[in-house]
Amino acid sequence: MTHSTRVRAAYALTAAALFTGIAAPAASAAPHGPDSREIPFTAAEVTARDDGSYKVTWKAPGVRKVAVKANGRTVASGGAKGSVVVKGLRGADRHWFDLVPERGGKLHLADRLIQLDGAVNFRDAGGYRTADGQWVKMGVVYRSDAWDKLTAADLAKLKRLGIDTDYDLRMTSERTAAPDRLPSGVRYVLADVLGGSSPVSTMPTTAEGAAQMMVDAEKSMVSSETGKAAYTTVFNGIADDADGSVYHCTAGKDRTGWASAALLTMLGVDRATVMADYLASNDYRAEANAAALAAMPAEQAAVYKPMLDVRAEYLNSGFEEVKDEFGSFAAYEKKALGLDSRELRQLKADLLVG
Repeated sequence: MTHSTRVRAAYALTAAALFTGIAAPAASAAPHGPDSREIPFTAAEVTARDDGSYKVTWKAPGVRKVAVKANGRTVASGGAKGSVVVKGLRGADRHWFDLVPERGGKLHLADRLIQLDGAVNFRDAGGYRTADGQWVKMGVVYRSDAWDKLTAADLAKLKRLGIDTDYDLRMTSERTAAPDRLPSGVRYVLADVLGGSSPVSTMPTTAEGAAQMMVDAEKSMVSSETGKAAYTTVFNGIADDADGSVYHCTAGKDRTGWASAALLTMLGVDRATVMADYLASNDYRAEANAAALAAMPAEQAAVYKPMLDVRAEYLNSGFEEVKDEFGSFAAYEKKALGLDSRELRQLKADLLVG
């Protein structure tokens, strides 16, 4: 295990202990245009592979031909359903692919994860299809784990990616111990979901107790006054200026996970896709979490594992809290987050295509 991996793993453990102590186009633009025609793709994804190649898959029922362009150059083609592996791309901060159908709008996609030396869960919030056939744009809003270990190379990459607003969801002790490192010119916005510090002084002693603590924490993020205020700050800010926004906590999975789940739901993404995005933190954080657990006695690791995981029951409890406290997600948007119809239209205008 490298030194940097050990450091990230150790901090992930500390962060888990801290966290689990908690009880585009302008709005006036027309919705259709040359690049926002109805998009025929029902599924599409770009996945980076360990050998430096990229796997591109798609489904576009009724379309006879799809051209695949990498960084503007045609590299492959196929029919209504396809899967190609693209090799030999030159080094770049991020490789972009256009799926161009014979008719209808194209899709502009990249691998969701952005590789950084000092963060393991920095990824694009977009690239998902909505229930009505639109797509969430990529390269606009991002989600991440902590930014205190970003290297100079990371900061330069984030600058080139156009990051300009950082929403920090962490509490006081986290921010004090590990203040964000920011590219020059990036606006820092505090949106403390927990309201300063953890109200719970003792850690769980069983795995069942740890899992219940995570469920209770998820509910608190939805309905507590500090949670509502923090997410109001984030979503109103993104509605005003989405381009180059990132929200993050320490591990990028719980407070950040609810932020993405709520945002994607607002945009019309179905629950199964929202859940898949949430659970992906288990994959992106697998190495750091495994290292943290391996450093503990087995009995202690069994208690900590639920706190390092993301689980369907955690996110489901957040949506259950929305229903119990507000009646519907639409009511949550309005009553908890203060989003009016104009702001929701703005979010969709900025973040959807098709």
